[in-house]
Amino acid sequence: MTAMRNHSVVSEFILLGLSADPQVQALLFVLFLVIYLLTLMGNLMLLLVIRVDSRLHIPMYFFLGQLSFLDLCHSSVTVPKLLENLLSEKKTISVQGCMAQVFFVFATGGTESCLLTAMAYDRYVAISSPLLYGQVMNRQRCMGLAWASWGLAFLDGLINILVALSLDFCEAQTIHHFSCELPSLYPLSCSDVTASFTTLLCSSFLHFFGNFLMIFFSYVRILSTILAINSTTGRSKAFSTCSSHVIAVCFFYGSGFLRYLMPPSGSPLEAVFSVQYSVVTPMLNPLIYSLKNREVKAGVRRFLRKCF
Repeated sequence: MTAMRNHSVVSEFILLGLSADPQVQALLFVLFLVIYLLTLMGNLMLLLVIRVDSRLHIPMYFFLGQLSFLDLCHSSVTVPKLLENLLSEKKTISVQGCMAQVFFVFATGGTESCLLTAMAYDRYVAISSPLLYGQVMNRQRCMGLAWASWGLAFLDGLINILVALSLDFCEAQTIHHFSCELPSLYPLSCSDVTASFTTLLCSSFLHFFGNFLMIFFSYVRILSTILAINSTTGRSKAFSTCSSHVIAVCFFYGSGFLRYLMPPSGSPLEAVFSVQYSVVTPMLNPLIYSLKNREVKAGVRRFLRKCF
């Protein structure tokens, strides 16, 4: 933070948000508050169900529990500040607070990318080697994959934020966005952003695109294994175990890649893509996995019967 204080004249930024119209802001506040509450309830419910139901104590649901906890963290990085700014006339955030938000957005997003890759590997082992599944995906390996996901993502976020701390912010204060993300800060910098942009680009390709390739090749192998199954029922069951994960991957990567790889321009599309992966996707993930998974639905019913 010392470097930032030495170089930056600006002490805070103004987050323009999604609209300047007070009536629209009121409607957006209600909308995002409902989405945030649904995100908290859905992911907490999934965490509790996986925790208390012994039938869900298998690797697939261990990773799903990790994803639910991560979605709670990821949405809580941006949504509370977004809700505050929708009600406040002074829509500011300190430079330090902005940099902290940049770090946690990057770190939690990176962790989700890694966890989705671990879940793809889990599905690959379950379908291609069902008899060895318990041996291969043992508790030690699951814990290792989870810790590696969190560790690599936070290291990636730390590298990006350390490079970004050298950026100078002299006059421009207005961020054409509802949260702090690195692409939104580049137009405000009065110093050379090449080092930070190059670091962001390299980490995006290595971390996010690298994970996406591993997911893609996992599903190529999964598809070839499924097509080799003679039983129609067996193929249908194998497809159904993967469908929720495929939908979650499409939601996350579809918006994430477009947001971070498109040049910063202040376009409304940037905010739309950010809302998709930072606000909407954490709400949808519990619904996707609950509605598409019989075991989770059965677990939820058993949990609700115990409670009520």
